[in-house]
Amino acid sequence: MKNLTVNKNQKFSLDKREIHSLTAALIKKLNLKLVSLIINFVDPDYIRKINKQYLNHDYSTDILTFNYSENLHIIDAEIYVSLYDAFQNAEKWKVSPENEVARLIIHGILHLCGFDDQLEKDREIMREKEDELVTEFNSLIKRKIKIDDC
Repeated sequence: MKNLTVNKNQKFSLDKREIHSLTAALIKKLNLKLVSLIINFVDPDYIRKINKQYLNHDYSTDILTFNYSENLHIIDAEIYVSLYDAFQNAEKWKVSPENEVARLIIHGILHLCGFDDQLEKDREIMREKEDELVTEFNSLIKRKIKIDDC
């Protein structure tokens, strides 16, 4: 998919083509136009650093989404995913790491098209849409995702 970049740290083993396939399917399903999307898979220290720098939150998190578009139907953004945090989520929720990574990418893209999770009622709406899309598309990530130094 043009205009989509997937960056990963050397410690992570994942298939960039599968991330592209998932993202392309989501963009088509949600009827979005892609200008630019960079998905960065990072470690907890890096995501904590940018979380503190840009959002003034001094902790690691599983995903950060930066939307550079003012139009909710046009994607121009960066997504940062901490695979370590994703793996911890997967263990906590008893799902595969691949399922959790798919969920996080879906979660980030939903933020880009206007979904919010700050208030409980909005979180429920977002979670319902997220669950629907995870059910439909999580099988696009088939290869085992690994963290070498975990």
